Amino acid sequence: MSSIKGPSSVQFDGSSLRIAIVHARWNKTVIESLVAGTIDKLKACGVKDSNIIVQSVPGSFELPFACSKMIAGSHVQAATSSGDLLGLNFGDSSTSLPSNKEPSAPTSTLGSTMHFEYICDSVSHALMKIQIDTGVPVIFGVLTALTEDQALERAGLGRGAEKGHNHWRGLGTCSSGNGSTEQTMG
Repeated sequence: MSSIKGPSSVQFDGSSLRIAIVHARWNKTVIESLVAGTIDKLKACGVKDSNIIVQSVPGSFELPFACSKMIAGSHVQAATSSGDLLGLNFGDSSTSLPSNKEPSAPTSTLGSTMHFEYICDSVSHALMKIQIDTGVPVIFGVLTALTEDQALERAGLGRGAEKGHNHWRGLGTCSSGNGSTEQTMG
């Protein structure tokens, strides 16, 4: 049975985009699958390997800070020969990053205490604020799964007969689509 969930099958041209993927280091098995799925989809949309930057942070709560620094660093690097503010190498320092660079902020958060709700709520609002304040799209990929099984299914690694589907493959399409839209809309 086909699903109505997920982005449309429109193919976007991501060949001119620079994409940053920021993820938490928690839940390694889930994260590795999700990041790989995103990168595969970005490449399928034409984003070059050299234009995909992957950065990890300790946990979900650090995602907004890292995204904010990556955006600021991409603007600083365009005017200097130094690395960005996270110490990443964005390639040739004489080349500025296009304004459509999209830090994607995916991670997986598991838990059943109030800590889970506080983190998810704070991170969600902070990521939205970053994209509104900077004008740089931030794709929300934080998995707010209540159980390990839910997280595994969203990574395409389910334990049962239904393995689920890697939800971050859709993030690759969203990133390419947002970048293409931003180029068109200026």
